[in-house]
Amino acid sequence: MNIDLSGQHAVVTGGASGLGLAVVEGYLRAGAKVSVIDLAPSANADLTALGVEYYSADVSDTARMRAVIDQCEAAAPIDILYNNAAIFDMAPLLESSEESFDRLFNINVRGMFFTLQAVAQKMVDRNASGRIINLASQAGRRGEALVSHYCASKAAVISYTQSAALALAPHGITVNAISPGVVDTPMWDSVDALFAKYENRPLGEKKTLVGTEVPLGRMGKPDDVAPLAVFLASDQARYITGQTYNVDGGNVLS
Repeated sequence: MNIDLSGQHAVVTGGASGLGLAVVEGYLRAGAKVSVIDLAPSANADLTALGVEYYSADVSDTARMRAVIDQCEAAAPIDILYNNAAIFDMAPLLESSEESFDRLFNINVRGMFFTLQAVAQKMVDRNASGRIINLASQAGRRGEALVSHYCASKAAVISYTQSAALALAPHGITVNAISPGVVDTPMWDSVDALFAKYENRPLGEKKTLVGTEVPLGRMGKPDDVAPLAVFLASDQARYITGQTYNVDGGNVLS
């Protein structure tokens, strides 16, 4: 499909690397103006080369995020939000800490929701339709013994996607989510190290194992996921809302 996002302004949280960066590149190729919100004080070399607008913020800081969304909207009305920022952590259930719980839910759920809310309010105030896409995960489809908080946080993303879709449908705003499986991004180095610690594995073994267990025989790549984010942002997805799409090589069948 020839998707044209010319004249559209997309905001991508956590867009400096990995899946977020791939989506940024996809939106730019489709002709959109892109603003990236990420933690670093300034844009990295990849983003500088792409020429995107960059804003430094922690998505769990609601006041700061509202100020940044105001800046993005002032630069150009926001048409698309890709809610990508997230973190991962894991521990045995009986050892899992309040600190880990708070960090995961503050970023993966609280940050996701209030960013969605702030952008949706801008769209409603302008009486404009829009596209909101949240990053879920296959972890949100099931529990895992060592990954309870992360799984629960991503299940919350799926649930909020459904509720927001219903709430915003009268305004012509669609809300969907993407549920990737195991994707080879820089985050997987830390994920693999945690599995090595808690499952007593050599470094690298878990990453190799999860790839071979995917029905299609490999881990995903960011470019396997980004095209769906481009499609869901387009007018061709105008009659799709409240859905969470698996992009996982067949790991989850639903």
